Amino acid sequence: MAFIIFLSIVLSIYTLGNIYIFNKGINALHSYNTIKTWFTVIFCFLFLTYPAGRIVESFYLSYLSDVLIWIGSFWLAFLLYFFLISVFIDFLKLTNKFFSYMPELFFKDVFKFRVFWGVICFTTLMIIGGYINAKNLVVKNVEINIPKDAGHRKTLNAVFISDIHLGTIIGNQHLERIVSKINLISPEIIFMAGDIVDEDLQPVLRQNIGHTLKKIEAPLGVYAVTGNHEYIGGANEAIDYLEKHGITFLRDSVLKIDNSFYIIGREDMTMLRFTGEKRKSLEDLIGYANRSNPLILVDHQPLELEKAANEGVDLQLSGHTHHGQLWPLNYITSAIYKVSQGYENINNMHVYVTSGVGTWGPPVKTNSRSEIINIKINFE
Repeated sequence: MAFIIFLSIVLSIYTLGNIYIFNKGINALHSYNTIKTWFTVIFCFLFLTYPAGRIVESFYLSYLSDVLIWIGSFWLAFLLYFFLISVFIDFLKLTNKFFSYMPELFFKDVFKFRVFWGVICFTTLMIIGGYINAKNLVVKNVEINIPKDAGHRKTLNAVFISDIHLGTIIGNQHLERIVSKINLISPEIIFMAGDIVDEDLQPVLRQNIGHTLKKIEAPLGVYAVTGNHEYIGGANEAIDYLEKHGITFLRDSVLKIDNSFYIIGREDMTMLRFTGEKRKSLEDLIGYANRSNPLILVDHQPLELEKAANEGVDLQLSGHTHHGQLWPLNYITSAIYKVSQGYENINNMHVYVTSGVGTWGPPVKTNSRSEIINIKINFE
């Protein structure tokens, strides 16, 4: 029921946003009937592509569903920026009623027509740039000190990634680039903070993505936790597949690595919504570890950071936020989360929140990078 309510809200916002943009376009094409007709046809097609693609994909995974989802995903990005630009134009019109600073030319049909095409060209260029940006992976280097005894181990070369969202949009080609860059770093261990699979597992199976995952090289292993998208698509099925291809999931569990440090892996907090069961408390999980050794917590969402610090966690790794992915949504994630992206030190606990190595929805990033985090830890 909660998911149905959430889906209804999302579809309502999506529909209302499309109606708003459509009316702005029709108004701009007031004197151009032929173009107005084509605009109506194309707009209706774009409006229907994403939901239609998801429906077709659920019944019959095919090139048709792929094309619809790809077009619809890009349309989501266009829709956001068309909406923001339209709101800005409406704001100018509203203030003009009070201050009358806009010349009459601005209200003529020919000027509206030019603005119409100008907005389309500007937004198209921005989204093309965002697509190129999303596909180009960067490696960010972070060095931290954890003043605890890690036995024989004095250093750890780790890779941290999150939010790949493997599926129709992020497929095997992008994953090959990720794996290639990871192996060039020669990490000893890899941490994955959830949302490895986008939602439906079938596109992953069709592309045999597990074969590429097996190419990841890390002598101490690859460890992951669940994200909200694993639960949306069916967590158990996705996890079974990923574990068969070299990824170890820590589901509210604690593991000591190389007799040196502990990994604490938490279930995503959306577990309650999808299963009706609560995840274990952090206090209970830490009870299975020796606090005198380094404690590394992997939790999909960067919440309750102060609580983790007070419990003695030395390093928390999280994702989920995408840092908004599309400007200016980063201001929203920054308001919600204490750390929306990057490194912070909270009460002597190291925190790193990554903007993700993949994308959700539009394969576009306009305010962050697709990043692989190389963390070099010194144990003192």
